[in-house]
Amino acid sequence: MMSEDQEKTLLRIWDRSIYWHAFTQMAEYEPLIIERAEGCRLWDIDGREYIDGVASLWCNVHGHRHPALDAALRQQLEKVAHVTSLGCSNPTTIRLAKRLVDLAPEGLDHVFFSDSGATAVEVAIKIAFQYWRQCPDPQPGKTLYAALGDAYHGDTLGAVSVGGVDRFNAVFQPLLFEVRRLPCPDTYRTPPDVPPRDLTDFYLSQAEDLFRREGNRIAAFIVEPLMQCAAGMVAHPSGYLRGIRELTRRYQILLIADEVAVGFGRTGTMFACEQEGVSPDFLCLGKGITGGYLPVAATLTTDAVYEAFLGDYASLRTFFHGHTYGGNPLGCAVALANLDVFEQERTLERLPEKINRLQDRLQRLAERPHVGSVRQKGLMAGVELVRNRSTKEPYPWTERRGWKVCQTARELGIFLRPLGDVVVIFPPLAISLDELDRICDAVEVGIRRVTEEGC
Repeated sequence: MMSEDQEKTLLRIWDRSIYWHAFTQMAEYEPLIIERAEGCRLWDIDGREYIDGVASLWCNVHGHRHPALDAALRQQLEKVAHVTSLGCSNPTTIRLAKRLVDLAPEGLDHVFFSDSGATAVEVAIKIAFQYWRQCPDPQPGKTLYAALGDAYHGDTLGAVSVGGVDRFNAVFQPLLFEVRRLPCPDTYRTPPDVPPRDLTDFYLSQAEDLFRREGNRIAAFIVEPLMQCAAGMVAHPSGYLRGIRELTRRYQILLIADEVAVGFGRTGTMFACEQEGVSPDFLCLGKGITGGYLPVAATLTTDAVYEAFLGDYASLRTFFHGHTYGGNPLGCAVALANLDVFEQERTLERLPEKINRLQDRLQRLAERPHVGSVRQKGLMAGVELVRNRSTKEPYPWTERRGWKVCQTARELGIFLRPLGDVVVIFPPLAISLDELDRICDAVEVGIRRVTEEGC
């Protein structure tokens, strides 16, 4: 019989040689094998404990092993585990669709389910394309999409096409469709001679120039509201989202709001769009929709879009798209419980204290000599390391300073992942103030070690 140590050794070997990890250079990968979790804590196979500072890649909301979510999954298992969404339905998924419509910004009255954030975006892209061929005033020349620089919207080919992170996308360029790219509305690395008070108008004027020139060819514009997460936690200037909504209406361009990462309380409100009073034509949801339990995603849209797809079978107005596990009742049951917990535990009401604590701690980090910028929106933040604060000169990317900070944090019992030299703090919303302090303490130790002590 195999000993416990032998089994752990085999797991590490198989993890390195068989299991191909996402966004991971396997030639350099050192296994971190999480065996169990509870609340905001993780334990690896050696029994080491970590605070989950990445919310299981930005999706965990109420903590691991939440009793209400666990119970919802067990209860649904006693009914039915899977029902196809192709010409069929089930009560659990119907109830989730209604609940999402009730919560979403006004006018988003129809829900198409898929199974990941990328597929939620892919659905919106395809519906937008087909809509312009079937709407009351067809405009089949609308075949282009507009998106932001450094955008990330997922890894399917459509989502990659509207994405703008070159290091992810460059190799796939021959496979991608044409996109018009606007500059990332950055509030840190800003254009020369544009003062902070003028940033919103500056970026919106660039959008209007594009829409004026090519609006008759642009089917949709896609944006992550308020903050571009995978771009390095880049915060948009206040009013940008609202201005984009006004421009897309004026130039008859559909607006896709990708709230896969920023939805479900992450920015302090249930949806980020709420903070600027925006109702998009499409709202893409994923990650936190099930509290981080199961792969469910949703694309919400309007009556106008939905009705363009109605007709008899022979009209071929159907949206011929679907996913085997779209609207899976197990996932939808957990999603409903997730929304219940938001209400029962007053999750949104309890966020301001945590958001303010994070803000206070970030201000302290901002004083470090090699911290160029700290950027926060709700309970997520990015701490950007630079070689020179005055010039904003970055460190050479090969030095992996952000990664080294996160390695130091791991030694201190905090699990984090960087975006280049941006150290990301993105804990479950259920994080305690003490746990939040421990995360920030570890980040501060790591920053001192890798930028001030020559390590």
